[in-house]
Amino acid sequence: MAAPLFPANAHRFDPYRTFNFQVLIDGQTVAGLRKFSGLKRTVEAVKWRSAGEPNVERVMPGGATYEPITLEQGLTHDPVFENWANLVNNIQGNAAMSLVQYRKDITLNIMNLQGAVALSYRIYRCWVSEAQLVPELDAGTRNAVGIQMIKLENEGWERDVSVAEPVET
Repeated sequence: MAAPLFPANAHRFDPYRTFNFQVLIDGQTVAGLRKFSGLKRTVEAVKWRSAGEPNVERVMPGGATYEPITLEQGLTHDPVFENWANLVNNIQGNAAMSLVQYRKDITLNIMNLQGAVALSYRIYRCWVSEAQLVPELDAGTRNAVGIQMIKLENEGWERDVSVAEPVET
């Protein structure tokens, strides 16, 4: 018999949906968040041969790289994206960056359909490498929604194992 997919909710068969999530920056939930690109890690394959085994190529893990994360937010008065992007390159005064605050650890929470946190990930040492704070504007479009975007470089992530599967009612 296969292992249960949801140990605390044996009645559940469906995986979590991708539309119910939240991101916390500086401990505050980002307002109007539309999209989170996902977490992807690639480990370099290091190939080598041993003397005496010329026909066998061995492969071992090398360094890991973490893909940038893209966040999209509906255009609102929430300044979180703009404030963070400005820490990397301050155009006021000497254009110096904030060496203290430009890197931030963020949290990604994946929620169940009842709104309880089901999975949580900590993403480490993020900083804004790209920002589109004003979307393309088109006076001929009446039904479009303005979307801001930031791209975050990061140095890794891990699942917060202290978050237990919520019991569903």
